[in-house]
Amino acid sequence: MYEVVIEGPEVDLLEKIKKVRSKDEDIVRVVEEMKKKGVKELRGNEWKIEGDLVLKEEKVYVPKDEKLRVEITRLHHDVLAAGHGGR
Repeated sequence: MYEVVIEGPEVDLLEKIKKVRSKDEDIVRVVEEMKKKGVKELRGNEWKIEGDLVLKEEKVYVPKDEKLRVEITRLHHDVLAAGHGGR
């Protein structure tokens, strides 16, 4: 097992993900089902709860919030380290 260190702008993003999660019907349904069954994994390991985050297929699930998804895309896609500056 390894520990993931989250810092910088990602800290704010994770807080935003947690806040808007309650508005995403799919994730609300999955979390409720997991709580009802008393498990941290669902449907094999397709869905997991790790700490305050919900993972789908081993990745942080980003709720269906257009503004948040655009912010994440800009933060991780439109940087020179990704090979281009948003072009």
